[in-house]
Amino acid sequence: MSKIALPIAELKPALTGLGKVVSKRSTLPVLSHLKIERTKDGWIALTGTDLDAFVTIRLEQPSDGEPISMLVPYDELLKITKNCPKTDSILIKSEEKPAVTIQYAIGSQVAETKVDSLPVEEFPEIPRIKGESVPLNDAVRQSIHEAIECASTDETRYILRGAYIDVSKPNAHYVVGTDGRHLFSSNSFNLPMKDSIIIPEHKFLGFKEFNNDGEWQLRAPKPKDENTWFQISSRRWRFITRQIEGNYPNLRQVVPSPDQFNTRLEFESIEKLTRMIERMPCADAVNLTVGLEMIGKKVSLISRAPNADNWTKVEVQDVKTNGKDVTIHLNRHLLIKALQFGLNTVEIIDAMSPMRLSNEGRQMIIMPIRADSPAPTPTAAPQAQETAPQPSQEERTPMVNDPTEQPTIDQVIVDVEAMRTTVQDHLTELKSVCTKLKAIQREHKTGNKELQSIRQTLKGLQGMKL
Repeated sequence: MSKIALPIAELKPALTGLGKVVSKRSTLPVLSHLKIERTKDGWIALTGTDLDAFVTIRLEQPSDGEPISMLVPYDELLKITKNCPKTDSILIKSEEKPAVTIQYAIGSQVAETKVDSLPVEEFPEIPRIKGESVPLNDAVRQSIHEAIECASTDETRYILRGAYIDVSKPNAHYVVGTDGRHLFSSNSFNLPMKDSIIIPEHKFLGFKEFNNDGEWQLRAPKPKDENTWFQISSRRWRFITRQIEGNYPNLRQVVPSPDQFNTRLEFESIEKLTRMIERMPCADAVNLTVGLEMIGKKVSLISRAPNADNWTKVEVQDVKTNGKDVTIHLNRHLLIKALQFGLNTVEIIDAMSPMRLSNEGRQMIIMPIRADSPAPTPTAAPQAQETAPQPSQEERTPMVNDPTEQPTIDQVIVDVEAMRTTVQDHLTELKSVCTKLKAIQREHKTGNKELQSIRQTLKGLQGMKL
C-alpha cells in the first residue's frame, strides 16, 4: 500500500486552479478525477484535464517514497480539503482495487474516507511538447491578457477568439486581439520566436496563482509538426492546450497611419475620466453611446438621457489638446476598457473614422458609431489586404439618418451584422449570469453535503471509546 501526503496550504489553491479544467458533468468519469503522482525524485504533481486542456501543479517540496500514480475524484478531495485548516495535511492511500482512502484530522482524531477510483491507465495521456522555451516577461503576459479581453466571443469567428503573437516582422513583434469592433495591439517586444501563434482564450490563463508564480515560459512546436499543442509554464504550474490554427487577419492594414490623425487629446487623470463616463446618462441601450467633443481647447463628454431632446454636456478638465475641432461617438464600454488599460492619449481623424488610444507601444483602435443610430457603423473586419480609401466628407454616411434616403443593400447587410453582434454580446452576458447562478447552486449543494458528512463523522466519534 502506497501513500502520498498533501499539505492543505498548497492543496487548496492547487484545487482552485485545477478546477478550471476539471469537467464537472462529463460523460467520461475519468475527467472528474485528478492524477496524483510522485516521481522517482520525490516530486509530487497533480494534473487535471477536460481533454482540450491539461493543467499540472507541482508541490513545493519533494517527499520520501517510491514512485506512484493514482486517480482521486476531484469533488471528494475538494469537499474534504475545504474543512481542513491550512496547517494540516491529508494522506492518500492507494488500495489494491481501483479505490483510494483519504485520511484527515478532526481535532485530535484521524478520520478516513474510502472512495472509488479508476485505473491510472484510463487517464488521458499528457502531451509532451518539444522545442525550446521562450520567456514571456510581465509586459508580454499583461499584453496577452489585454488582447484576450478584446478578442471575439463569437463561436463563428474562431480565428479571432484568442491573442495573436505576431513575429512576422523581425524587429517589431506584436500581441494582438480584436472582435472586429475594437482592436488592441502591443508592439514593444522582440521575442526569441520564429513562428507566430494564436493563444486561445481560457479561464486558467487569468488564474491569480498562475500569474504570480514567476515568469511564463512558452513552448510550441514548429508549424510543420502535426502536433498543435503548446505549453505555458511558470515555476510550478504548467498549462497545455491546442493553439488556434489558421491565418490571422493582417491587422496592420486597418490601423491608421500617424499622419492621418487631425486631433490629439492627452488625459492626465484616467480614473476621473472613467468615473465621469460611467455616470453619463445613456438613451441608447444598444450602442451605449457616449461622445467626445473638442471645440477650441475645450473638451467635453456628451450623451443623452432617455426620452430627452437635448444632449448632456460635461466639460473634462486636465486634458492637453492639439488639432482640429471634432465630435466623435463611441461605445462607452470600449472607451472605458481602453482607459483601464492605461491608454490615455486619444487621436482622432474625424467623426466616422477609427479612433486610436495609445500609451508607450500599446494601442487600441475603436470604431465610432453614429450618434442617433441604433446600429453600429461598419466594423472594419480586418480581412482586406489593403486599407480602403477614406471617402470625402460629402460621401460619408450622415450622423443623422435621412428618412427619405433609401437604404442600400450594403447598408442593410451592415445593420443586420451589427444586430447579430449585439445579440451575441447579450447572449454571452446571459451565459455568464447563468454560470454564476449554477456555481452558487453547486456551492449550496456542496455545503449541504459537507454538513451531512460532518454529522455522520460526529455520530461515529460519539460511539468511539477513548
